Amino acid sequence: MTASVARSASASSGGGSAGTARRGRPDRWQRSTQRSLRRSESLIGWAFVTPASVIIGLFGAAPIIWSLVMSFQENNLLTPNTPFVGGRNYQAMLHDPAVTQAIEHTVVYTALFVPGTMLVGLFLAVAMNRKLRFMWFYRTAAYATMAISTISEAVVFIWLFDPSYGIVNYFFSLLGIPQQQFLNSPAEALYVIVTMTIWGWSGFAVVIYLAALQGVPQDLIEAAAIDGAGPWNTFRKVTLPLLSPASLFLAVWLTINALQLFDEVYLSTQGGPLGATTVLVYYLYEQAFENFNFGYASAIAYLLFIVILVVTAIQFRVGRRFTYYRS
Repeated sequence: MTASVARSASASSGGGSAGTARRGRPDRWQRSTQRSLRRSESLIGWAFVTPASVIIGLFGAAPIIWSLVMSFQENNLLTPNTPFVGGRNYQAMLHDPAVTQAIEHTVVYTALFVPGTMLVGLFLAVAMNRKLRFMWFYRTAAYATMAISTISEAVVFIWLFDPSYGIVNYFFSLLGIPQQQFLNSPAEALYVIVTMTIWGWSGFAVVIYLAALQGVPQDLIEAAAIDGAGPWNTFRKVTLPLLSPASLFLAVWLTINALQLFDEVYLSTQGGPLGATTVLVYYLYEQAFENFNFGYASAIAYLLFIVILVVTAIQFRVGRRFTYYRS
């Protein structure tokens, strides 16, 4: 009796250890399979990312580093002789009146273009934020300005503001206003470019503001109306604060683009007349590709880079106080 019990106990214990061993093998196999799957997924991920990383490194990071090196050299890209000049290029900018003039033009353009585009975009977005027939057509037409190439935009505005046969001067003559020189006048050319770019970027602002307007809760608008607030007070006290994230985004994005203005100037005035529309990026282009002074041009590029970083940081810092984010 005792022997049979012992045999049964030993058999049961042996069977248990065998069962544990059998259960242990699948666990180890599953763990190894999971590791191999994670490894293969990682390899597949790197296979997809590597081509883009190589392209960004070759055409993005490498030129940035190379231009930083050139900013401390006297380099024209034509001769292998590139003497190191230290901070001489940066010091030369401090005594270059053309750089000062280009900075002034860039600041004036930015100060007019950014708020002008935001105001026009907000006005059109509010006008289109309603349920009317064929509203889809007007919204598409508003965004069409972003689909038009810069070359076409410049050609159209050169034709509109031509001093001799432009449509704007024709309407001025009907109203008894003296004929203007526009792009041929040093006092007016920069403002024509501001008008051109506001027209070109207003569609982008309309799309951003229209999306933000459609996200404003209607119960807040109705509550304000119940409390006796009129349309203007409702817009100023309720709608406008809820649009502040979109306004901050547009302010930052448009400022960055304004500080890098080049295409419109190159296509319409090429910095003229008498340098009245020479902004910082166009002056950089002249130094690099007309005077072949790539070292000095690289120093100007890094000056602009630092300015954009500082201005963007200030905008985020100041905008944080006036931006309302709904949870």
